[in-house]
Formats: sequence, structure tokens, C-alpha cells
Amino acid sequence: MSITVEDVKAALSKVVDPNTTKDFITTKSVRNLKVDNGQIGLDIELGYPAKSQIEPIRASVLAALAAFGLPVTLNVYSKIIAHTVQRGLKPLPNVKNIIAVASGKGGVGKSTTAVNLALALAAEGATVGVLDADIYGPSQPMMLGVSGRPVTKDGKSMEPMEGHGVQVSSIGFLIDPDEPMVWRGPMVTQALQQLLDQTNWRDLDYLVIDMPPGTGDIQLTLSQKVPVTGAVIVTTPQDIALLDARKGLKMFEKVGIPILGVVENMSTHICSNCGHVEEIFGAGGGEKMTQDFKVDFLGKLPLKMSIREQTDSGRPTVVADPDGAVAGIYREIARKVAIRVAEKAKDMTSKFPTIVVKND
Repeated sequence: MSITVEDVKAALSKVVDPNTTKDFITTKSVRNLKVDNGQIGLDIELGYPAKSQIEPIRASVLAALAAFGLPVTLNVYSKIIAHTVQRGLKPLPNVKNIIAVASGKGGVGKSTTAVNLALALAAEGATVGVLDADIYGPSQPMMLGVSGRPVTKDGKSMEPMEGHGVQVSSIGFLIDPDEPMVWRGPMVTQALQQLLDQTNWRDLDYLVIDMPPGTGDIQLTLSQKVPVTGAVIVTTPQDIALLDARKGLKMFEKVGIPILGVVENMSTHICSNCGHVEEIFGAGGGEKMTQDFKVDFLGKLPLKMSIREQTDSGRPTVVADPDGAVAGIYREIARKVAIRVAEKAKDMTSKFPTIVVKND
């Protein structure tokens, strides 16, 4: 009995990617499939960074094809592409996707989530940058353990700094740490635009923007002038935090930026002495919010002293304890975010010609 390409496709249609929960035929991940000279050859292209997932996926595909009794040449790899942004905007040069990490209010762990999200994406093989858009309270230099001043090669732009393999740009590199930013709104939005446009990002798959809290000038500038692929909302289970987070979520919806999901931070407190778990800020608020707005719940993180200590020391959890339970949660959240991005439509603006109408 001869094996055909259709036979192989039928077998692959029963193999489910545990990360997308969809089979590889439905997601159109199968590339270069051929059955020739008694051999099967194919590629599996994943649209999200998946360094830790390559071997398990490879094993599951080979197991499904073993029934044919033919040698299999299989290549599993990730390919990150640019996806659509707000209407009228094009992706930035050298930046494929921008992910805004936002919150309705301060103190919910947004910056900690942003930096660990970026580091988790990088750990899975992506090229990642972090833009610290919190002009009044820049924290990413300290969180990533980066100090010094950016280098400029032409006097007009600057090279990104780097920490733990992640490119980073922040107003914190340009001012004295103790110097308050006593600026009005227009100055702040101009500073954000300059940081974004005048940083020479190097071929980023993802740029994670650590947003300031609230729904003010910077958020409006971001939505109108910055090509954002999607936003992640960070909240705590506390009612007052959820109230503000809902406002932030609605703001992004109004300006046409898709919500990639919600992260519930400080969901439980784990006693460092006895290990007792207590929901001191309430329970289930983040999940209820996602149900109300029909968006994805990305995961919840505990209120744990080690997360604060590691981030304050310039070695966030994903770097300081990569095999720990909390780092595993951050990696799972990052994978879900990357998959949500991969499911969005491809950016096709570079394929279209520029049409100029002249009155001659």
C-alpha cells in the first residue's frame, strides 16, 4: 500500500499542539510536506517562540507518523512575523510586534510583569526589547540591572542598552536617578515618541512597552501614533484595582488596540515561614473581569517576597530562578501572549504599493 500526502495530512490532523490546543493542519503549521522514495519529509512552523517546546512537539508528530513505517525527516522551528496594528499605522522599522503592558492604577506589579514577560519570551528564543514608557517613574533600568548612558553613533539616535539578553530603552538612562520629572503632558508624550523612534532597535520580534498607570496622555499618544499589536492588562483581585483595570481595558478597546489578555498579580499570599496560602486581596476578580469583557485570562501570580527581592536586585524571577514555579507561570503567560499575537492577521502593508496622486 502506497502512502500519500493526504494520508500524512490525515494523521497530522489528529496531532494537537498543546500550546494552541489546535491541530497542525488547522493552524496551517505544516510546510514542505512530501512523500517521496519511501520517505516522509515535512517542516512544522510555529508562529510563537517555543525553544522549550520543540522537542515535545517533535516527539508527538513522529509518534503520529510512526504507524506508516517510513523514515521521517522532520524540522520543527519558530518563525515570528509582523502582525496587524491600528488602522493607518505601519509597524516600526526593525520591530515586528509591540506589546503594551498596562494597568488602570499603580502598585499592581505591572512593571514586574512586563520585565518577566520580556525575559520569558527571550528565554524561548525570541529577540525582545523593553521600552520603559513610565516617564515619571522609570524602573526598568533597575529591574534589568542596567546602568550607564546609551551610546550614540550619529548624535541623533541612540543604541539600546542591554540586560539579560533583552534590549532596553528608558528615560532613566538619561536623567539622574534622584531627579524628578517635573514635566507637563506634551513634554512627556514627546519624550515617549523620541525614545521609541530614536532608539536603534535591532531586529526585534517583540517590543514590550511598560506603560505608566492610568488612561492619560501617554496612553492616548500610544494609541494614536504607535503601532501596537496588542495589550496585556495587569490587575490584582482587589475591587478597587479591578475597577481601574476595567477602565484601562475599555480605553484600549475604544482606540482599536486588541486585548491579548489579563494577568492577575498578587492573587494569593504565600507565607515564607509556614507556606500558608491566603487570598488577602480577594479571589477570582481577574477571571470574572475576563468573562465580563470576553477576553483571555492569561494567568495569576502569587504575592511572594522572592519576586520583589529578585526584581529589586536586577535579576527578575525568570532569570534568577528559571526552573522555579513562579518563573514557570511567567513563561506560560508569555507563551499565551505570543500565541494570541500569532493568531492575529499578518501585516501586509509592506506588500502594497504606495500610490501617489498628482495634479499635472
